[in-house]
Amino acid sequence: MRQAILDAAEGLFARHGFYGVTTRQVATEAGVDTALIHYYFGAKRELFDAVFLRRAEILNQERADSMAAYEAANPGAMTPLGVITAFIDPLIERSMTGGPGWKSYFALVAQVNNTPTWGGETMHRFFDPVVHQLVDTLKRARPEAEMTDLYWCYQFLTGAMMLTLSETGRIDQLSEGLCKSSDLEAVRARLYRYCAAGLEALT
Repeated sequence: MRQAILDAAEGLFARHGFYGVTTRQVATEAGVDTALIHYYFGAKRELFDAVFLRRAEILNQERADSMAAYEAANPGAMTPLGVITAFIDPLIERSMTGGPGWKSYFALVAQVNNTPTWGGETMHRFFDPVVHQLVDTLKRARPEAEMTDLYWCYQFLTGAMMLTLSETGRIDQLSEGLCKSSDLEAVRARLYRYCAAGLEALT
C-alpha cells in the first residue's frame, strides 16, 4: 500500500508539480483513504520527500559505485570523459530500462532542480554526497583544474543532463522530427562527450 501511494504521488507530482497536487488527489489515484497517507507519511511535504528519497538512494549508490569502479580500473589514467560517463550513464540506463516510474522521477527531479524557492535545498539534501564525489574524482582526473571551474562545470552538466532526462519533446518540435527526446541511445552518443569537451575547454 505504501508503494502504491508513492507511485501515485510520483506520477502526479511529475505532471503537476508540488503545488498542483493535493493529498486527496494522491489518495484517489492510489485508491486509498486520505488518512492512510497521513499515517504513512504525515503532511504533503513529507510525502514529497519520501517520493524523492526512494529513487535517489538507488541512483546515488549506482553512480557512486560506477565512478569508484571506473577509477579502480584506470589508476592514474582517468579522463573527464570517463568520469562523466560513469556519473551520468546509470541515469540513462535507468530511464531506458526502468519503466514509466523512472521517467516520472526524472521529470520530477528536473522540476525541482529549477525551483528557486526550495529546489536547491532539496537537491542539496538528497544528492550532494555523490556530486561531491564526482567533483573530487574529476579533480583527480584533471589535477590542474580550479575547483571553482569544476563546480561551474557541474552546474552546466546537470542542466544538460536533467533537461535531457525530462524528455519534454522540445527537440522533436525544434528539429521537425529529426531528433527525438526519447532517443536515449542518441543521447548516449553525444551528451557525455559534449559535457567532457566543455570541461576540458574550461579547465
